[in-house]
Amino acid sequence: MDERSPYNTSLLEVAKTLVPEGSLLEIFDVSGFQLFNEDLLAEMPAEIREFKEKVKQSDAMLFATPEYNYSISAVFEERDRVGKSARQLVGGKPAAIISASSSLRGGARAQGHLRQIMVDLNIHPINQPQLLLLLARAGEKFDANLKLVDSASLKTLQSLLDALVEWSRRF
Repeated sequence: MDERSPYNTSLLEVAKTLVPEGSLLEIFDVSGFQLFNEDLLAEMPAEIREFKEKVKQSDAMLFATPEYNYSISAVFEERDRVGKSARQLVGGKPAAIISASSSLRGGARAQGHLRQIMVDLNIHPINQPQLLLLLARAGEKFDANLKLVDSASLKTLQSLLDALVEWSRRF
């Protein structure tokens, strides 16, 4: 799931190329979701229905989130948009989180908050490794075409994907 930022999107694109053999990473951009509106509950928008179906079919989830005001963005905060069956939809699924953020902690607070939400939804995130990239130094990690070129970051991302696939096999 992608909360659009150039660096988070780039991280997901790189992850697609690094996902272990026999696994597939599909990116689903949630940045265009409307903010919560009770009037829309009677008829769920098509993009929300599609999102629910993709999540339902998935074996695991990889979240890419920037840090916004010491937390995740409002779109990610809208976890109830998938309906009252959210725990049934995502509960028990393994997950991992990656971040590229301009905050001084590289997204650590956003990842921490998202982990708290995951507890409520009964999602099982991997604990290690963690990928937190600080946008203030993004020029050192990404090239001019937003390609991740930092070998340590690439190695961490590969380890995270390997751990996520292994974690999902346990479920």
